[in-house]
Amino acid sequence: MIISTTDPITMNNIADPDNHPSIIEGKGKTAIRIYFESEDTRQIWLEICGDSNQNLSHPTEFESN
Repeated sequence: MIISTTDPITMNNIADPDNHPSIIEGKGKTAIRIYFESEDTRQIWLEICGDSNQNLSHPTEFESN
């Protein structure tokens, strides 16, 4: 999986991604997890790109390994 810690809306780097919302687009090795600064910027992304192919994640939804 590819991981992007740059919020695509604000273009700011997410220093602590485990405590920020994210989405996963795609599946397998080519999937990408995109982190967002806030739920607001994640919602903007979903409005622009749609949410039909994403697995949505929020910090409260992370599972312990």
